[in-house]
Amino acid sequence: MPSPCSADVDLTARLGPLTLANPVIAASGTFGYGHEFEPYLNLAGLGAVAVKGLSLDPRPGNPVPRIVETRAGMLNAIGLQNVGVDAFERDKMPRLREAGATVIANFFGNTVDAYAECARRLSRIEGLAALEMNISCPNVKAGGIAFGTEPDLTRQVVAAVRRTTDLPLIVKLSPNVTDIRPLARAAVDGGADLLSLINTITGMAVDLDRRRPALANLTGGLSGPAIKPVALRFVWEALQAVDVPVIGLGGIWDARDALEFLCLGARAVQIGTVNFVRPAAGRELVDGIAAYLAGRGVETLDAFVGTFRPEYP
Repeated sequence: MPSPCSADVDLTARLGPLTLANPVIAASGTFGYGHEFEPYLNLAGLGAVAVKGLSLDPRPGNPVPRIVETRAGMLNAIGLQNVGVDAFERDKMPRLREAGATVIANFFGNTVDAYAECARRLSRIEGLAALEMNISCPNVKAGGIAFGTEPDLTRQVVAAVRRTTDLPLIVKLSPNVTDIRPLARAAVDGGADLLSLINTITGMAVDLDRRRPALANLTGGLSGPAIKPVALRFVWEALQAVDVPVIGLGGIWDARDALEFLCLGARAVQIGTVNFVRPAAGRELVDGIAAYLAGRGVETLDAFVGTFRPEYP
């Protein structure tokens, strides 16, 4: 049988209650509110856009400098600056609807109640495809312990959100743990429909000439190609621990990177740091994935996902 051309490859990504036209999602925090990238690509051509993380009220974020390049990526300490849920609904979402984008609302809080209320208010917004919880935030009522580093806290906050929304619920897991598997299971036990991982890895940079931190916040989140091997490991381990769809992210720079996550069993990917370097990278990855599959006679994304064989050679 002749190989199909890339245009004939069915890239539909099936993620439980969420179905996307293709598996490429713009990662939260790297794509603004979507409209900033309209000069570079058609937002409707992406699988989805995960918008900048939202809180109940606007946040100014951290002082500058809050981004610094590394040799294989970047550190950011933006501080979750955002316009807040009400301004997003009023000013940002109408433009995304007009563009035909599939929209995932990323959100966060510092208490269980704040997470639940944010999810409840987001769920009333017309046109959202799913919610994505950032659980890397500190719980101010539990001594600053991050929700995503302690299984009981993870289960508790996810369950509280689950009670407020019927939208597909994605829980974004932090890599700043020794073992991702208990956190993955806790999120699913709490009611997560899907998992996305990994979030950034905590790191720091030194301004040697000044003998000062390069970031005003001292530490920040490391992203970019440097973290891809770590991300692959965590995604693989999560896939062995739970039976819900997984979205892989961390260091994806081109179609081959994305295909590695899909081969492991992730059903979609998110791209982040690359958006700062190549604003049209999302479209490039969609085309590249289709071309790779077509060149190997694979007619559907479903037929490729999870084909990784762990035995060697």
